[in-house]
Amino acid sequence: MSANIVMYSTRYCPYCVAARKLLKSRGLEFEDIPVDSDPDLRRRMSEKAGQRTVPQVWIGETHVGGFTELAAAESRGKLDELLAGPPASKRPTD
Repeated sequence: MSANIVMYSTRYCPYCVAARKLLKSRGLEFEDIPVDSDPDLRRRMSEKAGQRTVPQVWIGETHVGGFTELAAAESRGKLDELLAGPPASKRPTD
């Protein structure tokens, strides 16, 4: 099962467009949360990410960062690891 992907973005930011394109090219579904017209939501995103720039991407509980970090994870093969979720030994038990 793949991890949940959440991306905070703006509509026209070129890095946001590139991140969407990368995720879609992999056939991945993701929640795209626009922060263009909601300063409070953008503030909360910044507090959560520790960064003010967009996009900000989370895969499961892992903050990947922006497009540059997402693309680097893809090129190093780390994106697949993040999508797979934590190793079985690190998953919570019922």
